[in-house]
Amino acid sequence: MLNRLGFIFLLFLLVTAPINAAPIESFESFIKNFEKQATAAGISKQTYRSATKNLSPLANIPGLVRNQPEFTTPMWVYIDKRVSASRIARGKKALNANIALFNKIEKAYGVDSEILAAIWGMETDYGGVLNNKNLIKPIIRSLATLVHQRRDRLIEDEKEFIAALLLIQNYGFTDQTLVGSWAGAVGHTQVIVSALIKNGQDGDGDGRINPHLSLADALATSAKFLNSLGYKSGVDWGFEVDLPQNFDYRLVTRTKLRPIEFFTNNGVTRVKGRKFSDLSEPVFLYLPAGKNGPKFLMSKNYLVLKGYNFSDNYALSVAHLADRLKGSGAFINEWPRNTKFPNLEQRIFIQKRLKQLGFYHGDIDGRLGPITQEAYSLFQISSGKIGDGFISFKAYQELK
Repeated sequence: MLNRLGFIFLLFLLVTAPINAAPIESFESFIKNFEKQATAAGISKQTYRSATKNLSPLANIPGLVRNQPEFTTPMWVYIDKRVSASRIARGKKALNANIALFNKIEKAYGVDSEILAAIWGMETDYGGVLNNKNLIKPIIRSLATLVHQRRDRLIEDEKEFIAALLLIQNYGFTDQTLVGSWAGAVGHTQVIVSALIKNGQDGDGDGRINPHLSLADALATSAKFLNSLGYKSGVDWGFEVDLPQNFDYRLVTRTKLRPIEFFTNNGVTRVKGRKFSDLSEPVFLYLPAGKNGPKFLMSKNYLVLKGYNFSDNYALSVAHLADRLKGSGAFINEWPRNTKFPNLEQRIFIQKRLKQLGFYHGDIDGRLGPITQEAYSLFQISSGKIGDGFISFKAYQELK
């Protein structure tokens, strides 16, 4: 069986951008027909019918699914917006105001306070949006709408919908008090409901678990969730690095970890002459913007952050915000901000052409994930170019 990090590695081989299906029946028909699946999973007919009575779909969810910024925004734009000077300042203030709680959680679970604070800041702006009824709604309606939409996460959405019904049936919530985001995440740190059932913690000792009303419950639950994904206390998420001019870009892969010493022996150095503390730490080399952007050696803890939210934009933003809350500065190397990217039709062409040339063996779906990037890297190398695998509009022009 796969271990936790092995499962996250497999996720790297899956989607990096959502592609949508469509409903196959009316919402009313779906609610009626899904009852059989829910009851088979342990939901009573009474709970199901009470929670779904007079339920209507959320009209804005299809658009939200198509346009998730975690998957549709260039990384540097996403980070600039979410790791802003104001958010850093608010985060330091919020962390200091709750320092006793953060220290208690860190001691109990071994998760760095700044990582938890960064997740809190990214998810709900340190709790600032939890009373915004335009953003926080009863999640039974949200999750039912997602399942009805049949996006590419259908199996996961069905599990979350059933988990939400279990929270109502067995854990004291009602269809109106179980509130969260349109994607069905709950509380200050926006934990998905299945993780709340498995990892929910009573952080404030009041005998209840409610991460929406209790910051202590939310932080403890997220810390337990990160632990379940394999979080290792005291290990940095990663390091910004520089590569030598003659670097072998075939070593850029997100599916194989090697000791830091392996990379230092191949000329990789930390930026600004900084030193690595443990050369035996397993890492992988990640170039989110190719040879002309910041480059990173990523530890297993970065993969854990992707287990929390499977978006590199999100994971790197949390990691960077955590560093900024510790007092570190911005990334040293600049992003290629003027990059032009291919549209969906052009991305599909890129995959078809790479397959024709024998480099690509995945699906033709327009999703530029690790498989497509590694295929493009092989094409670059075969053409006598640096194989950084970064797919921009220029890649479309080259292949065309």
